[in-house]
Amino acid sequence: MRRYVPPLQDMQFVIERVLGAPAQWPDLPALADHDIETARHVLTEAGRFAADVLAPLNAVGDREGCTWTDGQVATPAGFAGAYRAYVEAGWPSLGCAPEWGGQGLPHLLEAAVQEMLVSANHAWSMYPGLLHGAYACLAAHGDSALKALYLPRLASGEWLCTMCLTEPQAGSDLGRIRTRATERDGAYAIDGGKIFISGGEHDLTDNIVHLVLARHPGGPPGPRGLSLFLVPKVLPDTGERNAVYCDGVESKLGIRGSATCSMRFEGARGWLLGEPCKGLAAMFVMMNAARLGVGLQGVAHGEAAYKHALRYARERIQGRPAPGAAEGTEPVPIARHPAVHANLAAQRCAVEGARMLAYWTAQLLDESEYAPTPDQRRDAHERLALLTPLVKAWCTRAGFEVADQALQVFGGHGYIEETGAAQALRDSRIPLLYEGTNEIQAVDLLVRKIVADGGAAYGHLLDDLEAAARHDGRGLEQQAVQLDALAAHRRLLAGLIRESAEDPGYPYRAADDFLRAAALLCLGRWWLKVLALSRGDGAAPRGKAATACHFFDTVLPGIAHVEHRIRCARRALPDLDDCD
Repeated sequence: MRRYVPPLQDMQFVIERVLGAPAQWPDLPALADHDIETARHVLTEAGRFAADVLAPLNAVGDREGCTWTDGQVATPAGFAGAYRAYVEAGWPSLGCAPEWGGQGLPHLLEAAVQEMLVSANHAWSMYPGLLHGAYACLAAHGDSALKALYLPRLASGEWLCTMCLTEPQAGSDLGRIRTRATERDGAYAIDGGKIFISGGEHDLTDNIVHLVLARHPGGPPGPRGLSLFLVPKVLPDTGERNAVYCDGVESKLGIRGSATCSMRFEGARGWLLGEPCKGLAAMFVMMNAARLGVGLQGVAHGEAAYKHALRYARERIQGRPAPGAAEGTEPVPIARHPAVHANLAAQRCAVEGARMLAYWTAQLLDESEYAPTPDQRRDAHERLALLTPLVKAWCTRAGFEVADQALQVFGGHGYIEETGAAQALRDSRIPLLYEGTNEIQAVDLLVRKIVADGGAAYGHLLDDLEAAARHDGRGLEQQAVQLDALAAHRRLLAGLIRESAEDPGYPYRAADDFLRAAALLCLGRWWLKVLALSRGDGAAPRGKAATACHFFDTVLPGIAHVEHRIRCARRALPDLDDCD
């Protein structure tokens, strides 16, 4: 049975030493009252909640799933009680503004807490997982009356929320949405159906706030005619049930304890969020928060799977050591076998790199909201826009690959459900798909955010990476590796942008590989920082320097192959019409 031990030392190292976040908080007025002790206390208590309350329910949720009966959904045993404990402890309010009952903590700490919740129990964490995004969307686009009524209840966790976008004929192509709104009695009546709605119905809270994308009356066709509406399950002013119905829950590969619902709206009463026909802009406030959250799910899955495999490998006695090894001839733990050791080292490198990447992005979210000057906020937002799709795609891929490698450590036992390795593999697969598939993230990064502005914003990010390499890498042999990779990447970028003007399909074909290359360069920036810390005042825990060297020896060199694939994408893909 899998158990969860919060990686508090690793988290604190990234937050305090690598990112230097507590030293930055006094310069961000809204966060000036928080310090290292605050951060450590929050992480310690969240880790205890995750390990003691959520982790024991992980296998239960996978085994039982959710039960749908006549429109009602029952969550697995223990889920509702765990949510009550979560609310009573004040966890939903961490990053919310004090004026709405929140604690005003840094988004970076909220991200670290989210990692632990997902590591312990991904399915359960799906229910409160959208709270921050819905809160941010309502805070940005709701009128004063909606804010006063709903924000305190979202901040406290009294009510949960959903994001209702997808329809059977409209997945990533939101312009095909058919759900429609009709003006009625100073509000709107919403009619239509949505699928794949996480937490669309459940027994954790009395009310569920649905944010629904629908066609505005009289609006133009396609995505420009969509507005965003707030549609509660229960009407707060009367206590009556709104015309919102759950028609069933999906039977899924993983995260079975999370209710993935088909929803039906039959003249449900709703209220406009933001401007008419500007629904996508409003929804993307929530979507971007969700994408960072999904990237953290990748970190969480990788962490839990790696540590589970490491514990097993240290306990499993099997075979003899390799010829020439110093252990003698007696059987040894498989962790000492070179093949298993190499597998575990690769897992550690992937997990710790993904954590630095995701936490850096969360730190930029704090800067984009709380930096004292408009220029600082604008610069942080520019970096955040580039890193959000990168983190979502790279970290979720890393989490799934680590879960796959971890299962391999268990051998045949990994294929047996009892060990928990199989559930980890199944649960870790979904983050690559929802909140925009990883392929969509790659296109968003390269086509919409890099080629569209001629690489200007991305060039600023590369400038930052180069400056960091020159500062942190002084005296390190790995500095040259990072700087050479950055120089080659700049040359590739210039050619890609130039040739995209002649072949608009080229960046679409190259997008997946380009995102991988960008992620490797960003990871190199932070692994150089780890090496710099390791040779300085001993601030890096044992093993960090070796893992950093492993990255520069075995991972970053792969960028040459990735960029070769990008250049080859200039050629059209094989035609599939001749296939049966």
